[in-house]
Amino acid sequence: MKFKKNALLAIMLGISMLGFAGCSNAPAETTEEPAAQEEPAAQEEPAAPDQVGGVSLENPILVDKEAKTVTVLTQVNGKYFTEVTRHASVFKDGTNGAKSVFTAYADPVAFYDALVEIGAEPGNNMTVDNGATTHVEGTALDMKVTWNGAEKEYDVNEVIKDSNGKQIAFKFGGNLEMAKNKNTGCLSCLDSCPVGIISNSAYTYGSVEKTSEVTFMGNGDILPEDGTYIATVYSIAE
Repeated sequence: MKFKKNALLAIMLGISMLGFAGCSNAPAETTEEPAAQEEPAAQEEPAAPDQVGGVSLENPILVDKEAKTVTVLTQVNGKYFTEVTRHASVFKDGTNGAKSVFTAYADPVAFYDALVEIGAEPGNNMTVDNGATTHVEGTALDMKVTWNGAEKEYDVNEVIKDSNGKQIAFKFGGNLEMAKNKNTGCLSCLDSCPVGIISNSAYTYGSVEKTSEVTFMGNGDILPEDGTYIATVYSIAE
């Protein structure tokens, strides 16, 4: 009988030890730290209205020698959506500063020097005396415009309307000394001009204001509203 009691105690002790061993093998509780939340990405500040195409009021003209482009900050003059002008772009402080489709923030001397820097050569063939019978010469140039939110760069022939449907064909007339002396501020004229730095070889001088052979107006169906800052981009025509 004593033997049976001892055997029973031994069995119960074994069961107790197994239970303890099972408990000791239970995984230890761990406290997980919450995952660190990523900081929201900093949002870029929207560009100021005058910052467009790499130019601004602070830096109104940009020369890219590699791309062979000259970019000038300008503003749209909505007056010429409905009125006629012979000026595409004029420096704001020139005597003709309010007479163009685009009001430029670069002066004629800076514009002339920039065109020379990208490899354009002035024709210097225009004078007041020969203007009525002479077409401007010099390196052929393209002019395009763009603005913040524009779908693309627009060619000058899309944003300035020729009443005859002819293509505007700018050439680097030069005229640096005349530009300095006259102080008109003319960068780009819409008929051949003895004063403008570049002008339209499709017409002789006086074709707009004297003979009324053609009229030019800004295309309000494409251009943004009056006062909008835009970039005018000039390049050597291919």
